[in-house]
Amino acid sequence: MSEMDPGHRLLIIDDDEGLCELLAEYLSPLGYQVELVHTGPEGVVRATQEEWHAVILDVMLPGMDGFDVLKAIRAKSAVPVLMLTARGDEMDRIVGLEVGADDYLPKTFSTRELLARLRAVTRRTAAAPTTSPTAPLVEIVVGDLRVQPEARLAVLGDEHLTLTPVEFELLLSLVKAKGRVKTRDQLLDEIRDREWEVFDRSVDVHISALRKKLGDDPKQPRFIRTYRSAGYMFIDPARGGH
Repeated sequence: MSEMDPGHRLLIIDDDEGLCELLAEYLSPLGYQVELVHTGPEGVVRATQEEWHAVILDVMLPGMDGFDVLKAIRAKSAVPVLMLTARGDEMDRIVGLEVGADDYLPKTFSTRELLARLRAVTRRTAAAPTTSPTAPLVEIVVGDLRVQPEARLAVLGDEHLTLTPVEFELLLSLVKAKGRVKTRDQLLDEIRDREWEVFDRSVDVHISALRKKLGDDPKQPRFIRTYRSAGYMFIDPARGGH
């Protein structure tokens, strides 16, 4: 039996038609149903109006660049997005992660590396374990924040938070350890496979995006406190914010 679910739908948004065809030829036998789009505006329409297992998105696109496409996707969907670019500097990676990308890969990638990263970002959104309809969902409650790991749901007050897979995993890790500092390495070990090197600032960028969605002020934090050169801690209100 194949490791991949043959129903997995994958959208590739890239104007390099030759690369798209090569990726489709490589991924299709692995069980992915690959659809190809070559412009930014068409990519937004397809990505937001249909259900996808994941999206592979190029930065340089005609009609609308990849960062704007990603912003439009994130306004409506938390689908896993793996960004590709011919430009490899760190600032591009940081911008992509800040906008909501789940991972980032320069176009010098090997197909094996792309597959490893694709599997990693989609594993985080795998369906929750089947439970009895009458079984209560496990819920972690910290103040007015509720996190349901199995349902992959986070609710702040009455508002359902729209989090990317990485943001949800970071929140879950921090909430489970509330009142204790988690180092960047510990967080990376929990949210990513160690099949490749992850650049240092990725955790900081995802934490910054998570804070914005929580409405948290890093200077006067209500949820996530930064410990310089150490890591991050989710504030435990039962301990007076310590």
